[in-house]
Amino acid sequence: MDDVTIRLATSEALPTVAALRWEWLLENEDSPAVSREEFVEHFVAWAQANTTSHRCLVAVRGDVVLGMAWLALVQRVPTPQSLSRLSGDVQCVYVVPDERAAGLGGRLVDAVLELAGDLGLERVTVHSSYRAISMYCRHGFTASPRLLQARLSV
Repeated sequence: MDDVTIRLATSEALPTVAALRWEWLLENEDSPAVSREEFVEHFVAWAQANTTSHRCLVAVRGDVVLGMAWLALVQRVPTPQSLSRLSGDVQCVYVVPDERAAGLGGRLVDAVLELAGDLGLERVTVHSSYRAISMYCRHGFTASPRLLQARLSV
């Protein structure tokens, strides 16, 4: 695991990151609505267009991307005490199956939280799968009785 580096994704890594997102869908037995090629093209364009609101961290060994984690940045309404406020949301944490259970997901989450701290975020949330709740708790997340959600029919 010492040979794995966590860093911001480069533009060159985005097609591989898109492929990880594609594999995640297939792994969860969902069906894509578009072709893989169309998805990768759209994903890369989206990631490049949203660099101010979304930061992607990747776990790499050599030049092989093993995992990803995204930090979505949300502008918050200013207050008289703070004119510039940001919160974050952890999104799309994924590690390739052969690299799981070795702490790589936790390292990605730690790196996202470090980035959030460097950016001065007030808080970071995550909408976790049941399987990953304990990992997030080990890395500093706690349940909040004040954080609510409304599920909308789309």
